[in-house]
Amino acid sequence: MGARHRADFPGLPEGWHYLDSAATAQKPQAVIDAIARAYGPDYATVHRGVYQRSADMTLAFEAARARVARFIGAASADEIVFVRGATEGINLVAYSWAATQLKPGDRILLSTLEHHSNIVPWQLVAERVGAAIDVVPLTADHRIDLDAMAAMITPQHKLVALAHVSNVLGSVLDGARAAQIAHSVGAKLLLDGCQAVPRLPVDVAALGCDFYVFSGHKLYGPTGIGVLWARGDILAQMPPWQGGGAMIDKVSFAGTTYAPPPARFEAGTPHIAGAAGLAAAIDYVETAGVAAIHAHEAALVRAARAALGAINSVRLFGPEDSAGIVSFAIEGVHPHDIGTILDEGGVAIRAGHHCAQPLMAALGVEATARASFGVYSTPADVAALVAGIERVTRIFG
Repeated sequence: MGARHRADFPGLPEGWHYLDSAATAQKPQAVIDAIARAYGPDYATVHRGVYQRSADMTLAFEAARARVARFIGAASADEIVFVRGATEGINLVAYSWAATQLKPGDRILLSTLEHHSNIVPWQLVAERVGAAIDVVPLTADHRIDLDAMAAMITPQHKLVALAHVSNVLGSVLDGARAAQIAHSVGAKLLLDGCQAVPRLPVDVAALGCDFYVFSGHKLYGPTGIGVLWARGDILAQMPPWQGGGAMIDKVSFAGTTYAPPPARFEAGTPHIAGAAGLAAAIDYVETAGVAAIHAHEAALVRAARAALGAINSVRLFGPEDSAGIVSFAIEGVHPHDIGTILDEGGVAIRAGHHCAQPLMAALGVEATARASFGVYSTPADVAALVAGIERVTRIFG
């Protein structure tokens, strides 16, 4: 792990310390090669051609769907909907399921630490149907407070949408307990798995959730492709949310009938090469071992938190056992200045509100600096980060 895998990633030159994997992960050569083959010697459209290459590409595309299903423990490949990313997956649920199932007086339950993509779609739907939104607070160590959730949930709550792993704090949700709480009042549970699938074993059946979304590009795969998983019985009842080719059964001016899931939700030509790249990324991650990646990142988090915590002016956020992510602030220094100075030393971090402005308000800051790790991260990356932060404190001291 670490240096051994780093050689697989052509985007990581010697001496550059990439600590922004939570925003987007670098791509291994195996993924790049899979995309190149899909756009090159293997390329053809899918689901349409009767010639052999199109048939072969269709088989590969559907094999990628089945690969995703196995990766997250789905009961069937038909429960996997390819989307542009987690944001589109959440919007699909919001407009196809929530907008048709919720009514005035119903409530949606979110948490303080959600990404904007798991807030704004629900606000739009709530405004449209007359529903209301409630927000679960955080514990003292910056986890979603499931005890508070259990106390505040009511039969009026029809949907709960939570991050499986926080993109800012790295805090890991007990998804199975969240599902139990949601289901105790008949609510559905959607989990945002963007930060979970690259670093934690995910089994949607064991979690007991109803919807699960993630993006390919954070999983060492391509941009522009992601996954919505939903239980088959729920998908079967959801109407289309976009119209066009591929999602139809029969079209006439008298009326149109629609294909069963997942085709019903995949209007238009899909991201064919993206599916190939995503399947290759999953192969790479599973070969490395998701549990091993988690242990590797956890060790780096412990080292980074210990070193940064020893610097008086540094304030750390999130729990001690955060998953692959360390967010922090330096007293009197804007995170953008931190990021700029670190970049001068070849250290790339994220600085800003991380698309989580309500969380920033709860933490009492405008923004944070965030270092995030991946399968290719090494102790040398942590050392470079700490040296850079020490330089920041000297400059602003």
